[in-house]
Amino acid sequence: MSIAAHVTGVQHVGVPTNHLETTIRFYESLGFTVRLRTGTAQEPVAFLELENLTIETYQNGKAAGQPGAIDHIALDVDDIDAAYAEVR
Repeated sequence: MSIAAHVTGVQHVGVPTNHLETTIRFYESLGFTVRLRTGTAQEPVAFLELENLTIETYQNGKAAGQPGAIDHIALDVDDIDAAYAEVR
């Protein structure tokens, strides 16, 4: 079996930023709402949702600062242990 057999959808897309509050305002202007704020004082994190799309944005001071600077895409799976075994 392949990893693809376990993937059920996109969990979230990770977008680093150098200015979290500015990034939140941008996504809110597109219709996203903040669903969760977490992280640390050094690296604050916000999860924003618009219908079935979730963006995790986090201020790490290392963002590329150019279009398309996505750090990661997280996937939902039906069986994390089986998916992990396939990846290994």
